Amino acid sequence: MAEVKICGLTSVDDALRCIDAGADAIGLNFWPASPRCVDVPMARAIAEAGGDHVQMVGVFVDFSVDRIREILIETGVDWAQLHGAEPPEALAALLPRAYKAISVKDGSAIELARSYPGEHILLDASVPGIPGGTGRTFDWAIAAEVQKERKLTLAGGLTPGNVAEAVAKVKPFRVDVASGVESAPGRKDPDLVKRFIDAAKGV
Repeated sequence: MAEVKICGLTSVDDALRCIDAGADAIGLNFWPASPRCVDVPMARAIAEAGGDHVQMVGVFVDFSVDRIREILIETGVDWAQLHGAEPPEALAALLPRAYKAISVKDGSAIELARSYPGEHILLDASVPGIPGGTGRTFDWAIAAEVQKERKLTLAGGLTPGNVAEAVAKVKPFRVDVASGVESAPGRKDPDLVKRFIDAAKGV
């Protein structure tokens, strides 16, 4: 049974509905170009509302290490997910509560993942110019290889209709969904969220 992260939340109400549905983690996107971007006050409100019931993960794209640390302190968000072209040294400076997101084009992603430190890693589909939330899948056999070595978060094109198959084939530590449970970018559909979580957890 995999943990579930619902990513790209933009309101307290959506976050609370996801938590009530059984989400283990909530993703808050700080990349200004994303339609799911949240500012510091909203992120703080969501983190405070979530309390100790769920892990809060901040999604950062090529922020400086110092700025990431500032935002984590200002918001109370627990973890940093680095979703840009950050070098291994940047991730190392933020451990242990941080991990790198790798955009998968082909099997070379396995070696790229190995170049980053830490217990956790995330794999997502590679779409030029879009760091995550693409709605595209990739070859899960690559993810299954990485899963043997790391606590893997599997992202990329997951939906209520395919997440059970993904969990069975990859056996990830966690699955991550954004667009696959939305009615519009940043707005989660409660029915899709519940169906996704139940499918991922085999309910």
